[in-house]
Amino acid sequence: MAEWGAYYRNEDDEAEQEEGEESPGDYKYSGRDSLVFLVDASKEMFIKGEDGALSNFDMTMQCVRSVYTSKIISSDKDLVALVFYGTEQSKNPRNSFKHVYVYHDLDSPGARRVQEIDSLRGEKGAQVAMESMGSGETSLGDALWCCSNLYSDLKLRLSHKRLMIFTCRDDPHGGDSARDRQARTKAADLKETGVVIDLMHLTKPGGFDVSIFFCDIVSSPEDESELGLQLEPCGKLEDLQKRVRAKEMKKRALSRLSFSLGEGVNVAVGIYVLARTATKPPAVRLYRETNEPVHTKTRLFHTQNGSLLLPSDTKRAQVYGHKQIVMETNEVVEIKKFDDPGLVLIGFKPMDRLKRHHHIRPALFVYPEEDQVTGKRSSCVFTALIQKCSERNVFALCKYISRRNTPPRFVALVPQKEVLDRDSQVQTVPPGFHAIFLPYADDIRTLDVHEGPTASDEQIDKMKEIVHKLRFRYRSDAFENPVVQQHYRNLEALALDMLAPEAIEDLTMPKVQMMDERLGPLVQEFKDLVYPPDYNPESKTAVKRKPAVAGGGPDKKPKVEISKDELQAHVQKGTLGKLTVPVLKDACKQFGVRTTGTKKQELIDALIAQLST
Repeated sequence: MAEWGAYYRNEDDEAEQEEGEESPGDYKYSGRDSLVFLVDASKEMFIKGEDGALSNFDMTMQCVRSVYTSKIISSDKDLVALVFYGTEQSKNPRNSFKHVYVYHDLDSPGARRVQEIDSLRGEKGAQVAMESMGSGETSLGDALWCCSNLYSDLKLRLSHKRLMIFTCRDDPHGGDSARDRQARTKAADLKETGVVIDLMHLTKPGGFDVSIFFCDIVSSPEDESELGLQLEPCGKLEDLQKRVRAKEMKKRALSRLSFSLGEGVNVAVGIYVLARTATKPPAVRLYRETNEPVHTKTRLFHTQNGSLLLPSDTKRAQVYGHKQIVMETNEVVEIKKFDDPGLVLIGFKPMDRLKRHHHIRPALFVYPEEDQVTGKRSSCVFTALIQKCSERNVFALCKYISRRNTPPRFVALVPQKEVLDRDSQVQTVPPGFHAIFLPYADDIRTLDVHEGPTASDEQIDKMKEIVHKLRFRYRSDAFENPVVQQHYRNLEALALDMLAPEAIEDLTMPKVQMMDERLGPLVQEFKDLVYPPDYNPESKTAVKRKPAVAGGGPDKKPKVEISKDELQAHVQKGTLGKLTVPVLKDACKQFGVRTTGTKKQELIDALIAQLST
């Protein structure tokens, strides 16, 4: 659930928003994304792994479910379908294809579909699948043809079409050349219509050989950022989900700009957002009668005659020196414009000049865009710049303007080299530049630092031992926001009619037991060095009065004593109320009067009862 993206705010909730700039628009809408899961339903998929490990079919269903739930939250307008091939039963439009079972048509995911997928999970789910669909002959060509019909029957505009094949058989037709040829032909037809075919192959005894058949079926990588065909099969659910997530999520650039390295030297780059604050989505207002969403509209009216004002009827003004400066719309636009959008290289600085305390917002990622230029010039120049900056340990200082009518910012481009996985040789860290936003002089504050007591060398050494014991390797992607996660767990439980939401683990809570085991007696030793022997942090410290200095400050009032005759005289005259509470308490103690309370009237009643007898 950590990858759900709908609770992200709009692109740049940055200083430009604070300065009154217009909110940046969403990505340009070009249609809905679509995803078809084509799952092998052969008997081999239902065989459990060693030591009770999940079967390939169960892993696939859990992976499909995670995509469905993430789609519901992140992009509920996208279309998802689930198709099984190699089944005994047939269920597809017009029943034109045998051994192909369309479990879900291309449609938006919903709670009902998630519940139907839950019915296929686990041992009971495998039995339900075998009873309802069964396992029969395999014709991948017919399955691809059926998926093609799902796309052709759709009347909606699609921006991205992807098909994922889940199987543990590297030779699905058992050497049948006619069926192999038919599958290759249908795969080529799908690719011509813009459908991207990916293979999510699973483990099988003896290994999965992609070169036997599927290397001709899957699509080639769209660009260098794509993972391409993975040679190693997935043996764990986490690996399968990670691979599906990398393929399923469409990478969109925040903007595409020109990176000017000098006169006549320009490189086309894309700006990507790697980190944004995850928030809960705002509540949707519904009409109480029909539960339909309510749309709000803002209109401006004249204060005197109540007439509707058009955008051309309004102007903007700024008060300066108790005078209202009125500006036309074109003047406001001209004032906001500094330069055309782009990155302009200013120079280079040593890496130690970049201070961590100058961080003001999450960084962006700069990557070359070959689609904007002809040839490979951008990548060559970009790669050379990364290599030289890394060798000399410098960062590039640039002026950055994200779009029109936005103020310029200074950014530090920190180089990042490509990192490949040792085993699979898959790219784990892409090459590029991290654009670190630098503050202006107006953004830096000077604070009056309070000088506290200085610790001794012995106390410092002891604290160093404690810090060394509690050190761990921190990874930000290992900690999920518990508030956001609990929010979506609750929504999921309500939508799926679950008795209780799925429990989450709050990873932000400290592991007290483990910390105590690591530290041992170090904490008590540090307390003995810092605090006095009788110090108790849980007890409330009493405020001590400062002793009066001779000649400076009021003297302490002397204790007032009263005799029994004086008390009786007050009782007879009814003037006990003129005495103060401390005097009445001392009188009760002096004459052994027992009281039921400490209020003034209770003390007076007790004294009257005692002295009147």
